[in-house]
Amino acid sequence: MHEASLAGGVLQLIEDTAARENFSRLLTLRLEAGQLAGVDVRALRFALDSIAPGTLLEGAVIEIADPPGSAWCMGCSQSVCVVQRGQACPRCGSYQLQATGGTELRVVDMEVT
Repeated sequence: MHEASLAGGVLQLIEDTAARENFSRLLTLRLEAGQLAGVDVRALRFALDSIAPGTLLEGAVIEIADPPGSAWCMGCSQSVCVVQRGQACPRCGSYQLQATGGTELRVVDMEVT
């Protein structure tokens, strides 16, 4: 379950930012885990909740958006929506797709005090 490792990385990022920006409490954390990022959002939320006690994550509201995937189809030269990697183009059936969106896992913003 690589989501546990990802949660640890998110926590490290928050702690590093707290030390640099001098805040002591995280109120809200907003993340994006695109549908093509290879991240199970439920597992990531579980991992974040599991490591929260005794950290800046404890008591924070964690919001995780999962923006849709998009790709450029080389077969029909169109931008298309895709739900998962390995999916055929919904327009022409080609498998020659280059992901253009929904591949990121990122911290969107944090509300702190």
